[in-house]
Amino acid sequence: MSHFTTLKTQFVAAGPLQQALADVRAEFGFGEVRLHSAVQGWRGNTTTADLVVSTRHAGYDIGFRKEGDTFALVADWYGLADINQNALTARLAQRYGYHAVKEKLDQQGFSLVEEEVQQDKTIHLVLRRTV
Repeated sequence: MSHFTTLKTQFVAAGPLQQALADVRAEFGFGEVRLHSAVQGWRGNTTTADLVVSTRHAGYDIGFRKEGDTFALVADWYGLADINQNALTARLAQRYGYHAVKEKLDQQGFSLVEEEVQQDKTIHLVLRRTV
């Protein structure tokens, strides 16, 4: 019997998602991101995903699988009880948004002049574009 749960997300690009996963690595006890790999779960059950991170819980991974235009989060939460799903998805969404916005602004010719993280974790960016 599989314990894998699939959660829809709004993540559409692999690059910013991979960067967001790297950003929250220490906070959530993640290992390196693997591409096109197996997500491990209860009793050795596996499923595949496009991006997979190992956790501090041996035999339990978290994966992201492209489903249509977005990525879905896939994990066996049975062995990941100390990782709050809402906290994880909120932090990933913030970091994903940050990287997606920076990528888009870079493409439009803006350069980052200053970055400040407020006490409430709001990120304030000062950008410049030469005309």
